[in-house]
Amino acid sequence: MNDAVNLIGLAKQLVETGLLDEKKAADAVLRAKQNKMSLVTWLAQNKLVKSNILMRVAGEQFGIPYFDLKAMNPEVFPKDLISEKLARQYRALPLYKHANKLFVAVSDPGSLQAVKDIQFSTGLLVEALLVEDDKLGQAIDTLYQSVTGGLEGINDDELDNLDLQDTEARDVGQSAELDETPVVRFVNKMLLDAIKSGASDLHFEPYEKTYRVRFRIDGVLFQTATPPSQLRDRITARLKIMASMDISERRKPQDGRIKLKISSNKSIDFRVSTLPTLWGEKVVMRILDSSSAQMGIDALGYEPDQKQLYLDALSKPQGMILVTGPTGSGKTVSLYTGLNILNTDDVNISTAEDPVEINLEGINQVNVNPKQGLDFATALRAFLRQDPDVIMVGEIRDLETAEIAIKAAQTGHMVMSTLHTNSAAETLNRLRNMGVASFNIATSINLIIAQRLARRLCSCKKAIEVPDEALLDEGFTPEQLGTFTVYDANGCDNCHAGYKGRVGIYEVVKSTPALQKIIMQDANAIEIDAQMRKDGFSSLRASGLLKVIQGVTSLAEVNRVTKD
Repeated sequence: MNDAVNLIGLAKQLVETGLLDEKKAADAVLRAKQNKMSLVTWLAQNKLVKSNILMRVAGEQFGIPYFDLKAMNPEVFPKDLISEKLARQYRALPLYKHANKLFVAVSDPGSLQAVKDIQFSTGLLVEALLVEDDKLGQAIDTLYQSVTGGLEGINDDELDNLDLQDTEARDVGQSAELDETPVVRFVNKMLLDAIKSGASDLHFEPYEKTYRVRFRIDGVLFQTATPPSQLRDRITARLKIMASMDISERRKPQDGRIKLKISSNKSIDFRVSTLPTLWGEKVVMRILDSSSAQMGIDALGYEPDQKQLYLDALSKPQGMILVTGPTGSGKTVSLYTGLNILNTDDVNISTAEDPVEINLEGINQVNVNPKQGLDFATALRAFLRQDPDVIMVGEIRDLETAEIAIKAAQTGHMVMSTLHTNSAAETLNRLRNMGVASFNIATSINLIIAQRLARRLCSCKKAIEVPDEALLDEGFTPEQLGTFTVYDANGCDNCHAGYKGRVGIYEVVKSTPALQKIIMQDANAIEIDAQMRKDGFSSLRASGLLKVIQGVTSLAEVNRVTKD
C-alpha cells in the first residue's frame, strides 16, 4: 500500500510500535490534513490511540516532554500571564513560571506558532510540555471560568425557580436586588452546582485583586469559579440577605441559615457564616443534608465487630457514648445514625446543638444560644426535668457540661456527645484535664468512637506495585503481605481526581475492667492506648489500612487522614 509505505514521522512510529495498523495510520494522516489539524489532535479527538500513550510517543518523536496534568494543583496555574483568548486560540495552558521561563501545556506538538506568540505576549522564554488533549480542554475551561461562563451550562428554569422558604427574607431579597439579576443568578448557580456535585461546603473568598469560589467535595477543596473581584460586595450582600443577616454590619462575624426550595417537594438547608477579612467578608456555607442520618449504620463503613460494639452500647439503658475527631470527620452523622436507631415511640430523646444540623422527626432538638443564656449546661439541666431517656449534647466544651452529662449517664440516662480529640485514648485524657474525676470517667463511659472520613476510590481505580518493605513501614503486618492488591486513584469523567464519595475509618473502644482500672490509676494517653490494643480494639491507623486491603481507598488517602 503506497500510503502506508510513505508514512513518516509520528504515523510511522505508531505503526512500528503496533499502536496503529498501516491502513488506519494512512487514513488518519489523510483525514487530519483534510480537516486542517495536526495528526496528534485528530488521533486524540477520534480516540484511535489511548490518550496518554499517544502523547508519550508524540513527545518522543518531537522531543517535547510528556506531562501529566494530574500532578499539579490547578489553583497554582499563573492564568494572569496568558489571556483567555490566547489560551483558547492555541489550546495552551500556562503551568508554572520559573525565573524568566514559562512552562506551557499543549496537546499539539507541532504548534510552534503558539510558542512564538505566547513568548512575544509574555516576554518570557516559553517551553512546551505535552499533555492529553481532553484533559487540557477541561483544565482551560476550569482555569478561565467566568461569571458568564459559569451560567451557561444550567437550565434557566432551575435558576429562576429557586426560592427562599422564609417569606420575609424572600421579600427583602426581591426588593433589594431588583437591579442585581446577574448576581442573583450567579449565586443560585453556585448553590445548585454545589448540591449537584455533592459538596459539603461552599467558600466565597475575597482577596486584594481576585475573588474565588471553592467547593469542598469529599473532604477536599476545589476551586469552582473566579467571578470579577468588583462583584465581591454584591455577592456577599446577596448571601447575607438570603440568610437573614444584617447587611450593614461588616465588622463582626455573623451566623445565619438558608432554607432553599429547589422544587415543589424538595428543599435544602444551608448554615451560613461570615468572617470579616482584610479584603472583605468571607462567606462559608455548610450544606445540611438530613438524608445522611437516614443512611443506616451499614452505609457508614464500620467493620462488623465495630458495628456490633456500637449497637450493643446503644442498647444499654444508661451510660455515655462519645464520638471524637476533628471538624468535618462525620461525628454528627455517626451520632444521628445512633439516634435514628433509638428513635421510637417509647423513647424520649432530647438534643442540644450549636446549631442543629439535621432535623429529625420525633426528636426534641434545641439550638443553644449562649448570648441569650442558653448554653449546653443550661440545656442539659432543663432536659433532666423533661423526663428524658436519651440525651445528646452537641459537644462537651467545659467542666460544667461534662459533669452534668456524666451525672446524667450515671443516673439512668443514655448520653451521647462529641469531643474534638485525635484518638480514643486522648478523649479520656481531655476529660481528666477538664477536671472530671477519674472515677467518674471510668464508671460512666460505655463506648468511645474516634473517626475520620477518607475518600472512596472510584471504580476507575488502578492497581499499583508497592515494595513489601514500604508496606511494612506503613504498618501492615507480615501476615498480610501478598494477600491483597494496593489500588490508587486514576480519574475519569464520573469522579473527582479518582475518588467518589467518602467512607468512615473508626477506632471503636468499649469500656473493659482493665481499661477502667488504669483510668482510675491516672494513666497517661500512651498507657491507655496500649491497654486498648491489649484489649483487642483496632487503632484508627489499623482500621484505615484494612480499608486499603479491601480496596475501598488508597494508601495515600489513609496517610492523609490518619498518619501522625
